[in-house]
Amino acid sequence: MTRPSSPRAAYIAGAFEHPTRLATGQSIAQLHAEVARGALEDAGLGIADVDAFYTADAPGLGPIAIVEHLGIKPQIVDSTDVGGSSYLLHVNHATQAIAAGKCSVALITLAGRPRAEGKTTVASRFAGPDVGFESPYRPSVVGMYAMAAARHMHEFGTTGEQLAWIKVAASVHAQHNPLALLRNVVTVEEVVNSPMVADPLHRLDCCVITDGGGALVVVSPEIARSLARPKVRVRGAGEFVKHIRGGYPDMTSSGAVVSGAQAFAEAGVTPKDIKCACIYDSFTISVLIALEDLGFCEKGKGGQFVSEGNLISGVGRLPFNTDGGGLCNNHPSNRGGMTKVIEAVRQLRGEAHPSVQVPNCDIALAHGTGGWIASRHCSATLVLERE
Repeated sequence: MTRPSSPRAAYIAGAFEHPTRLATGQSIAQLHAEVARGALEDAGLGIADVDAFYTADAPGLGPIAIVEHLGIKPQIVDSTDVGGSSYLLHVNHATQAIAAGKCSVALITLAGRPRAEGKTTVASRFAGPDVGFESPYRPSVVGMYAMAAARHMHEFGTTGEQLAWIKVAASVHAQHNPLALLRNVVTVEEVVNSPMVADPLHRLDCCVITDGGGALVVVSPEIARSLARPKVRVRGAGEFVKHIRGGYPDMTSSGAVVSGAQAFAEAGVTPKDIKCACIYDSFTISVLIALEDLGFCEKGKGGQFVSEGNLISGVGRLPFNTDGGGLCNNHPSNRGGMTKVIEAVRQLRGEAHPSVQVPNCDIALAHGTGGWIASRHCSATLVLERE
């Protein structure tokens, strides 16, 4: 395994996941403040140390409003919004800014209250150029992912039972997470017998809806050396927008084909080197397609890979989402990328629950998908290393 020296070295020094899953008594601004404080305390830093701020979901004037609310004096603000993968892009952009000497302590926050506000679906804030052509067909989030699942089944013979193994693995891990929304271990039979939501996806193929959020602190090597925290280095990163190319969609692959390759190349590692993978799991099919596109198994072989138990910590060769993921633990504000990075950091620090902690976990992957996998979306991949 070759690990070249990255010209844009940076470290994740702080990570915090809000413990709430239902924020009935907190505002979104308050949640941003609480996760920011949690991540900074985890790093051993304070608000006065922050000189860059990143968020994709702030109310009001976006990052400006939260900067004022927190009392930050940033040299850089970034509100890049590509849905659930935004926070992985923010880590990437923060490492680039740090390498360029533009900042040294970047704070990234996510907060939302969809469950408390009764928002069970993701509403688009923008009338994009596609709306006039596609809205008459009433596309929905789950419907678009169901299309991808149906196509994968048609082309490769993937079955609902195989998809169910992804939920089973997540539930096996979630039972050890006291904060997980769903902690009961489920069986393949329970998944395929749960109510159909959008054929072929059942209710248990779908992620939870939760409030709360999370935050990360990305710092320069100089700052990292001064902190009494385990060093988690950003070894590689990639991002890619995939769309339907004017009416020629490929629903069985995602932007992970490109973002993963970029991240692995920059990190100088291969999929075989990854000890733990934290992969966006809005639906079971999201994970299956990402596993194939990231190179953990051949295209079309994802069903076999997961049904052999390969995703279960202590059993399989690629433990995934060891906190229970979006399928069982937490999918705050309908955006799951943040929690994927947080759990990867926990694993690399050796701070995951002992029942799911991966032995000698020195290199991990976090992957996010923002948008609709059957049409337009942004994939983002990070390769992280414990030093």
